[in-house]
Amino acid sequence: LIAMLLAAIGSGYMMGIMMSNAGGAWDNAKKLVEGGEYRKGKGSEWHKANVAGDTVGDPFKDTSGPSMNILIKLMTVYGLIAIGLMQPDIYVNNSRGWIGAILLGVTLILCILFALWNARRTYRIREEAK
Repeated sequence: LIAMLLAAIGSGYMMGIMMSNAGGAWDNAKKLVEGGEYRKGKGSEWHKANVAGDTVGDPFKDTSGPSMNILIKLMTVYGLIAIGLMQPDIYVNNSRGWIGAILLGVTLILCILFALWNARRTYRIREEAK
């Protein structure tokens, strides 16, 4: 259950950030075309394509903000509950501080593996582009 909750929080957070950035990019692209800074301006095929993109971008921006608010609250509550499991108690023989150490170790290992995978993938893409 905790793993599913963490995966939902992580993927939801990344999805919310992506939606917010994509919606803003579509909106800004339409403004650039309408301002005449890029291609022919209003009435052109570029403008028609950007209006269609902006139609998708506005709901992206409008829905990602409230979803991020819920995820931030959920992560905060989860963190407050989980901290009780991770806090070592030096005065108790049966301390649960090892749980926090295990979670920290697993998190660091996953971050390192992801960084290596991403660097390798980026290198491969750059080599293929040459």
